[in-house]
Amino acid sequence: MKGIVFDIKEFAVHDGGGIRTTVFLKGCPLRCAWCHNPEGLSPKPELYVKQNGCTKCGLCYKPCPHAECQPFGRCLHICPQNLLSVAGVEWESDALAEKLLRHKDFFKSTGGGITLSGGEPLLQADFCVELLSKLEGQIHRTIETSGYASAEDFARVVAQCDFVIMDLKLADDASHRKYTGVGNERILQNAKYLQASGKPHLFRTPLIPGITDTEENLGAIEALVGESAWEKLAYNHLAPAKYASVGREFPLASLDLKKRS
Repeated sequence: MKGIVFDIKEFAVHDGGGIRTTVFLKGCPLRCAWCHNPEGLSPKPELYVKQNGCTKCGLCYKPCPHAECQPFGRCLHICPQNLLSVAGVEWESDALAEKLLRHKDFFKSTGGGITLSGGEPLLQADFCVELLSKLEGQIHRTIETSGYASAEDFARVVAQCDFVIMDLKLADDASHRKYTGVGNERILQNAKYLQASGKPHLFRTPLIPGITDTEENLGAIEALVGESAWEKLAYNHLAPAKYASVGREFPLASLDLKKRS
């Protein structure tokens, strides 16, 4: 089975215990206004153009014979600064599992493992189940998820994980819909399932100034979390810089979040 991956980050230390390799899967059903991985939103491969260093020479716009460049209308190979790439690479589950298993001894010695992130990995639930099943008993397996998925997909992927990190962004459904584009009913249902499952887990809340970090929201999430582990993450001020690279505008550009935080 094939999946679309937009990054594989080795030596990750913030995506679960120990030193890990984080696999970022492409595509997300949410449109969080503060998203720090805009290159993971679309489920399809897309052009990624680093903005710093571009001299506007125009070479990449000239016609080229490379088959891999044709879908994007730009030459991926001619840039003198090597600023063009594709966010989104197709991987066979067997090949990706083989790559990850090469480091299983290192993971064991450091207490680490692999983490599936995104985007939203549950958008590729079948691929996640197949990949994770190939690593069972050999590598510690974690997933980072918004929890926005069908109950069936959520349960079968969680069953293949050793640890689950799940976001709880906004407790109020209307606010959740306003800032993420979807309601939170199925997220809260899946959170309850996770708590009842006995699967080791951690809930996370990104602290977005004036949006998720309000006393009302944090108090409501604290009540939902109960005795589960809960981590509050500082806002990533570097997030806006990546949007231009995939031809998007940062949704919160009109708000000076740095000043308000």
